[in-house]
Amino acid sequence: MNGKSKVRLGTLKRGTQARISGIQLQGFSSEWRTRLLEMGFLEGESVQVVHESPFGGDPIAVRIRGSMIALRRSEANAIEVVIE
Repeated sequence: MNGKSKVRLGTLKRGTQARISGIQLQGFSSEWRTRLLEMGFLEGESVQVVHESPFGGDPIAVRIRGSMIALRRSEANAIEVVIE
């Protein structure tokens, strides 16, 4: 996406806005992939990290398509993003 480098959603800090560039779900079930897609984690969607839990920051809360969703960092790391 425009030559910008891709990073993992789970590596972002609170307040960071990014755009989804892909999802790498090796090691996750097909049900989890379907669930992510149903929640709106689609390529091109804007996503923002809005909360990190203390003491390791797991889980994180992200805003996507007007919804707030909590994800474990391991799950969020399956989502590739480009910082906006």
